[in-house]
Amino acid sequence: MKVRKFSALAVLSASVFSFGQNAQAEEASSIARGGTLYDNWIKVIGAEKPEETHKAWPASNTKKKGDTTWRCKSCHGWDLRGKDGAYATGSYKTGITGLRSQEGAPLDKIIATIKDDTHGMAGMMSDQDYHDLAMFVSKGQVDMTKYINADKSVNGDVAKGEAYYNTICAGCHDKEGRSPNELPAPLGKIVGSNPWEGFSKILNGQPKEAMPAMRALPVDVSVDILAYMVTLPKE
Repeated sequence: MKVRKFSALAVLSASVFSFGQNAQAEEASSIARGGTLYDNWIKVIGAEKPEETHKAWPASNTKKKGDTTWRCKSCHGWDLRGKDGAYATGSYKTGITGLRSQEGAPLDKIIATIKDDTHGMAGMMSDQDYHDLAMFVSKGQVDMTKYINADKSVNGDVAKGEAYYNTICAGCHDKEGRSPNELPAPLGKIVGSNPWEGFSKILNGQPKEAMPAMRALPVDVSVDILAYMVTLPKE
């Protein structure tokens, strides 16, 4: 009887552990998808591109217009710090606050904000889309200031990053980061000029592309990959 009780307990424990792992994997998947929606929800869900500039886009910024102004990252930044982060200057300068204060906020509150009059996105996405985007904002934020410095250098292990890159990324991007042909520039140049964007895409993937998201792995893996990628050829 003792053996049976022990066996039953072992099976139950294994089941609980497996359930916990599955739940974590599902959460990571939702957050990663939310990250791609934050990046470019229009592309992710195949929505028609808005032709008009978003009503909340400040008139002081005349460098961007149309559907670009509807992307969450365009206002709040890849680092989610808005006017206090990388978008404090440059062509995406808007003076709009970031979303760091929303870390850990209730999902229903975030969804209500997405749908409010300021954001104007009620009825533009599915319930699952709103949920995943809210998951990213509430549970998926990473404080990039810990990993990316003001001079765009990255606090990661380049040697480890090279091993990760060659195993996970090089199959599509080749060892020098020059593929696919659709890239506007070599990865080293793209990521070197905007490591915050690179970090976001490593974590969550590229919208509507068969690119693996590193979200389910320890964040150090993504940091190390980024640290190596900024060393790739720029030309």
